[in-house]
Amino acid sequence: MEILFLSHRFPYPPTRGDKIRSFNMVKHLHEAGHKVTVASLARSAEEAESCEGIKDFCDDFVLCTVDNRVQAMRMGLRLLTSEPSSMGFFYSSKLQKEVHRLLAEKNFDLIVVFSSTAAQYVSHVSHIPKFLDFCDMDSQKWLAYAKFKPWPISMGYHLEGTKLERQERALCDQFDICTCATDFEVDTLVGYNTGVASGFFPNGVDFDFFTPGEGDYDRRSISFVGRMDYYPNEECVLSFCKTVFPALQEKYPDVTFTVIGAAPPANIMALNDLPGVTVTGTVDDIRTYVRKTAVMVTPLEIARGTQNKILEGMAMGVPIISSRTAARGVDAIASEHILTATSPDEYVTHISKIFDDEAERDRLAKTGRDRVTTHHNWPRAMALFVKAIDQGMEIFHKKNR
Repeated sequence: MEILFLSHRFPYPPTRGDKIRSFNMVKHLHEAGHKVTVASLARSAEEAESCEGIKDFCDDFVLCTVDNRVQAMRMGLRLLTSEPSSMGFFYSSKLQKEVHRLLAEKNFDLIVVFSSTAAQYVSHVSHIPKFLDFCDMDSQKWLAYAKFKPWPISMGYHLEGTKLERQERALCDQFDICTCATDFEVDTLVGYNTGVASGFFPNGVDFDFFTPGEGDYDRRSISFVGRMDYYPNEECVLSFCKTVFPALQEKYPDVTFTVIGAAPPANIMALNDLPGVTVTGTVDDIRTYVRKTAVMVTPLEIARGTQNKILEGMAMGVPIISSRTAARGVDAIASEHILTATSPDEYVTHISKIFDDEAERDRLAKTGRDRVTTHHNWPRAMALFVKAIDQGMEIFHKKNR
């Protein structure tokens, strides 16, 4: 098939959660013998240059570079309209023209859209089967943000979440099938009662790359991985350092906490002043750091979809202690493959158990890796992706007989 693949962020290089998923979708379609044209955005000349590597995984690509200052203006202009500001941030008139050109020049058999904010580029198309992978239901994330922000900022987040939810409902009527990354995201989608065909296919992890370390680890060490300019990561790290880490230091004076991730803001960098805490900023290879730690924590209280950091940690054989909110996006059983906590005391209890009981750490390391290799491998996920495409194609052709 000739396929147009649209995404809100360019799917290469696959260095963050959403780009890992979209890249694997593109890669799989290309390897299956389809002619794939990728169309998306870059936000700087440097990013545009790094995107060139996609050419080995598709047949053609269109990349439009946007200026974040202009995109911020687009967001602002939508504040007084019924449209979500997020749509403005990911809209480019240049990309829209390129999409029109591609649709005129090529006979596409299928359009695959990754993320609701990229759907606006093909909202007018009705003569080609259309597949939308929401990945996460972004509206619910914005509504969750509102609960953590002070007034009047909270009002702005709530307004955006409400607009996005309305937009998500409308998009269901424009696509033949819609998917998400987890079953609980699909529950939100089904709850809209639009009647659209829906399903989910999970994220995978490259367990040949994320392998257990062969050297020793520090038995009193904790790690966290994630981009630190992302509010849910920022919020949970600050909270962990305030409510959990001091209690651990009382029990284990030599305990350390390493925060691994790009773009830490000033308040996160300031954590370097706390005894035992290290904020690394950007690193060449997170595996070097994570493998040396006794446990990885993912204490996010705002989390939608799948936290790839959990999958990667499990694949590396590092026990995971997670909030229930973050863990629900992973196909794992609490206490068997992963530990979950709902309070600072529970985090302290679970971490202490791993520090003090090497056999328990070894058990979680093995069961965690075994679980992701069977339930979060990309071939399994992509088989479900293809099944959903086939279902959407069948629905389209039935409607247009």
